[in-house]
Amino acid sequence: MEKIDHANKQGGKAWGELKKKQEEYLDDENKAILEEDLYKDEEDLEEKLQQYKKQFIEYDVDHSNDLDITDVKFMMEKLDQAKTHLEIKKMIAEVDTTKSGTITYREFLAMMLGPKSSVLRIILKFEEKAKLAANGVDRPKGPPPKKTFDDLP
Repeated sequence: MEKIDHANKQGGKAWGELKKKQEEYLDDENKAILEEDLYKDEEDLEEKLQQYKKQFIEYDVDHSNDLDITDVKFMMEKLDQAKTHLEIKKMIAEVDTTKSGTITYREFLAMMLGPKSSVLRIILKFEEKAKLAANGVDRPKGPPPKKTFDDLP
């Protein structure tokens, strides 16, 4: 997959084409995953795949269809979870099944939907729940319950 030429100051059209190619590639990957029944027990799989596709595109800064150390560093900083290069390398190695030093879209989905919990997955799931809470989803309504000394452990 092509990468962005950051030196090209007139790259708007190229940017749009690259973005479109990436969307099409990830849509094809999602279709293949749905056909494979790899995650057949997962509820609302199509919705989750669309959500994870958006997340992946957001963090894949150079649109190379993988998350390298720079992309994961950007992701952690955006989530207010700044990490050192060594910590990021360990996080990538925990997810990277192909030993490429990057996280492919398939590896990203395996991390988010699979049974194994990685540090990166926990951070992303926590951020996802925080966004839902900020939008008023599953937020308690009304005044807080009254507390007494009898409620203490």
